[in-house]
Amino acid sequence: MIKSALILALLSASVGVAHAADIAKGKELVEKNNCAACHGAGLKAPVAPAYPKIAGQYQDYLYFALKSYTVDGNSNVGRNNAIMQSQMKPYSDKDLRDMAAYIASLPGDLVVKK
Repeated sequence: MIKSALILALLSASVGVAHAADIAKGKELVEKNNCAACHGAGLKAPVAPAYPKIAGQYQDYLYFALKSYTVDGNSNVGRNNAIMQSQMKPYSDKDLRDMAAYIASLPGDLVVKK
């Protein structure tokens, strides 16, 4: 019984590590996409009121927001913005998680982190 619990714990830990977001990779992708062109310096000073501040937002929120731009043909499920759809389309789920982790790690003025 103890041996089974130990194996289960080790497997769970290794799965968590395999799915951990890579902030450095996320930074590379955000810079490659030139996200600051719309979202502004530090991703918290948008160049136009229509673009959101994203720095420091919750990582899960950012991931699901980015992911929703990749949903094809269903505006009831996905987000409908041609610029963001074209920006996010080529990226894998892992890439989106990495970008979300990096953006969440930036100092922002929208949320109070505990």
